[in-house]
Amino acid sequence: MVDIITKEVTSNDMKEVVNKLIPDSIGKEIEKACEGIYPLHNVFICKVKVLKKPKFDFRKLMEIHGEGYSETKNTVTDFGEAVARPMGYEPPVQQSV
Repeated sequence: MVDIITKEVTSNDMKEVVNKLIPDSIGKEIEKACEGIYPLHNVFICKVKVLKKPKFDFRKLMEIHGEGYSETKNTVTDFGEAVARPMGYEPPVQQSV
């Protein structure tokens, strides 16, 4: 059982592993592999522990969330206008909200 899980996790990236854990396809593979030894039913993976921190790639993170990453940074050149206020100006207090 541990061999099957290790093989699946090391051969795929994090996104693919999560996609396999959600429909429980790894649990079905464990059932098939252990069928000759002892018939197992309802094999589920309940808890996953990360033993080694994965490499952080900002581009892949943006691809997962659907936002494209470009090398050029977009700069905003349109600024608002400065409002002229008299010295010591305070906005009026509202009576109700």
